[in-house]
Amino acid sequence: MTAPAVETVPERLLRAERETLVPALRDLPSGMLERVTACPAWTVRDVVAHCAAALVGLTAGAAYKASHDQNQRDVEERRDWPFADVLEEFERGLTVAGPAIRAAGGTKDLAALGTWIHGGDVREALEMSDAYRSAGVPQALEALAGCARVVATPQVHVTLDDRELVLGSPADDREPARLHTDVPTLFRLYTGRPADPERYRLAGARPEELISAEW
Repeated sequence: MTAPAVETVPERLLRAERETLVPALRDLPSGMLERVTACPAWTVRDVVAHCAAALVGLTAGAAYKASHDQNQRDVEERRDWPFADVLEEFERGLTVAGPAIRAAGGTKDLAALGTWIHGGDVREALEMSDAYRSAGVPQALEALAGCARVVATPQVHVTLDDRELVLGSPADDREPARLHTDVPTLFRLYTGRPADPERYRLAGARPEELISAEW
């Protein structure tokens, strides 16, 4: 008998969001859904709608062309939906996208990490205590280190409260930078979210060099 496949890092990230964020969103007062997130043009509701559409769209393969314009169209299309329908699509996307990401052989892994980061955006807007450090942190750190966007940044030796890791790639003309921080601030720095300068010490690089692309 064939053994069940071991979950990949992206699959574990999506499952963590399905098990923790979806239940937290079920009974939110409507006013909280309209809170602005770290993505200034989007509310909590909009971020959930974006993730839902992107994850379900990913299962369509080449038929779904992800882009900033497509993301905005997806969000606007869902603004008239009952939030229960948006949330149902989000939960479905978190369930069905994992196998599609696995089948893509690494080319779609960023979708899972991006969803987890957006989960942090939602948690922060809702003033939840686990923004950017929710369930799935070990997998998110692994995904961050292997993400092509991060690999393209200058090498940084990172010291966190409970571990050390190396992000980015070495360069012949500079020594690795050093960063002492906590997990939420690390994700904020590398994805361009606001980061409290009192919560990190960075030497040998500028904060803007860590942001590889828009998330």
